[in-house]
Amino acid sequence: MIRPILIAAVALFPAWGAALAQDSDDLRVRVGLGAQVQPKFIGADESELAPLFELDFARGSNAFDFEAPDYRFGLDVISSGGFSAGPSASFASSRKESDVGAPVGKVKSTVELGAFASYAVSDTIHLRAEIVKGLGGHKGIVGQLGADAVWRDGDRYVFSVGPRLLFSNARYHRAYFEVTPAAALATGLPEYRPSGGIHGVALASGLSTQFTPRIGMFGYARYERLVGDAADSPIVRELGSRNQLSGGIGLNYTFTIDR
Repeated sequence: MIRPILIAAVALFPAWGAALAQDSDDLRVRVGLGAQVQPKFIGADESELAPLFELDFARGSNAFDFEAPDYRFGLDVISSGGFSAGPSASFASSRKESDVGAPVGKVKSTVELGAFASYAVSDTIHLRAEIVKGLGGHKGIVGQLGADAVWRDGDRYVFSVGPRLLFSNARYHRAYFEVTPAAALATGLPEYRPSGGIHGVALASGLSTQFTPRIGMFGYARYERLVGDAADSPIVRELGSRNQLSGGIGLNYTFTIDR
């Protein structure tokens, strides 16, 4: 549920429509809204308050598919057995020089589009891979691999916890972690030019519960540790933090669209 998830829904609406055309069951929709605290930008040592969105679909009386709250928004276009795949999207807010506290360059807001694939090894073990490309803004490629242990009773409650491995290409690294010669001259920081690779590891947990068939609650907590070239950046070491914490909570509402 990377914010703003509604932008992702609009971006992927054509794929959603094509997928629904393949099934005649009634469609259940779950929408949620809440608040979250998250780093102002990757590598920041300060947090900001932001909206938290949820958007899930299920056919007929089936339970909603599991999706960890910190994953990017995705739509199942291919689904067979425990495997599913489809388009994925998210939105990264801008980074201003005033946010960093030094003239190291700004990064414009970025719409990220790509794909995901997930596999349910069992009812309690789920794997997922995501990769997206920034359109504007950082213009890089970024993704993550995740595994989750899941405990659930249909939609009554779902609790999950699992590790993440975060990776990105050189263009993404340089957008957020590079110190150019001009920036070094202006700030006194050493010049730094990172390459791509693994930039972080994380542990995330999520919880959702239904108070009634229509009203429920959802939330998440996540700890991320920057590693590699990202962690070695002077921007992170001297102006930010390798430790990235986020979490949020919200209420959701479920309704049915008759087919």
